[in-house]
Amino acid sequence: MKMHCQGALGRAGRISMFAAALSLLLAARLGAQGRASNEPPANSQAPAAKTPRAAARKDLTGYWVSVVTELWRYRMLVPDKNDYEFVPLNPEGRKVADTWDPAKDQAAGNECKSYAAPAIMQVPGRLHIYWQDDSTLRMDIDSGTQTRLFHFGGSAPQSDAPTWQGYSVASWEGDENIDTRDGQGGPIQDAAGRLVPGRVLRQADYLRVLTTRLRPGYLQKNGIPYSANATLEEDFDAFSDPYGGDTWLTVTSVVTDPQYLIEPLFTHAHFKKIPDSSGWDPTPCRANEPR
Repeated sequence: MKMHCQGALGRAGRISMFAAALSLLLAARLGAQGRASNEPPANSQAPAAKTPRAAARKDLTGYWVSVVTELWRYRMLVPDKNDYEFVPLNPEGRKVADTWDPAKDQAAGNECKSYAAPAIMQVPGRLHIYWQDDSTLRMDIDSGTQTRLFHFGGSAPQSDAPTWQGYSVASWEGDENIDTRDGQGGPIQDAAGRLVPGRVLRQADYLRVLTTRLRPGYLQKNGIPYSANATLEEDFDAFSDPYGGDTWLTVTSVVTDPQYLIEPLFTHAHFKKIPDSSGWDPTPCRANEPR
């Protein structure tokens, strides 16, 4: 009898263990099926990411003409030698500027030194902006017959030789404007008098460009230098005038150069959109003329 009970208990134990193992196996299979049902099919594809061209937040393309609204005598005329009042040069930079000789630049084939990226937006003329491909925005400039390429994504290849226009990496940036007032000077409140979050009025989008790999050149037509260590940061923003109906492009530039500047140089340039290529006039670089 005792042996019979022990055998029965043994069989019951084995049955219990088998049932427990079967339960675990079924649970694992059900879990796998649940996960599989939530996962996309093996042959499905994620939506393709938009190209920089398709994702552009503002349309900067078209023809533009510069409108000189500041520093007129430095932009429309060739400044006198040693006239660097508005440029924060250090002693080394002033020493280099004092040696400026446009005839030597012209003879040496360096007449484009004042048409490089850190200065070209200040040179009066026209721009033609268009997409060269889905990830490269191109800007042709008739003054000096220059071309700038704005590359979306990646970074400047260090193996490339420096050039007048350098290597420009572009990205879309923006800040939300929040309305936190009720229209009568007070904060926005709900029916119970509690403060509520403000509304997003608009997205202020602009193109940010960082340019490096620059060939040494001039910040100003009269030989004010920047070095190969210089970097150029720019913000491009387009907007429509609600009163006059014109479309404008503003360019804010910041040049940083530890070799020749005691602090960054800030400049602004403004361009008005024009309907077509009328007036487009590609000209060569000139060492001693405004454009």
